[in-house]
Amino acid sequence: MSRCPRWRGCAVSSWEPAVPEPLWPGGEPELPLWELVQTYHVVARGFTDVFATVGLTPTQFGVLASLADGDDLSQAELARAIMVRPQSLAEITTALLQRGLVEREGPGGRGRRTGLRITPAGRALLNEVLPAVGAFNSPATTGLTAREGTELIRMLRTLRSRLS
Repeated sequence: MSRCPRWRGCAVSSWEPAVPEPLWPGGEPELPLWELVQTYHVVARGFTDVFATVGLTPTQFGVLASLADGDDLSQAELARAIMVRPQSLAEITTALLQRGLVEREGPGGRGRRTGLRITPAGRALLNEVLPAVGAFNSPATTGLTAREGTELIRMLRTLRSRLS
């Protein structure tokens, strides 16, 4: 008789179906970071829909929001602020530059610091989508009270800081 791997769920014999062993024999454990990953997917889909109304991606929104307070950020600093690799940021900023939502400060070039600045068009688009961002974060959408939302933010920032 040939044996098949247990993970395939094959029948041990032609008349006896395989019974998989439970993954967690003592019951499913609490895995907060896995729960966070699952929640991320739901939240990311929601934000993708929110930002699509103005033709942005969540990461493009992050760039505009990071630049909106007037900081002169290099691309490396901006990448760190929105938690993407600098190589990924190049594509993102190119799309924003082409749309006139951001502009470069300085000549740029290899080894030269080139800051990015939000344009009036970028600020207008950001202001257009901010009410939808607020609504998506509201207690009515999240099911959290204002106090719970504040506590969640505190806990998420702790995790991000600890795991970075």
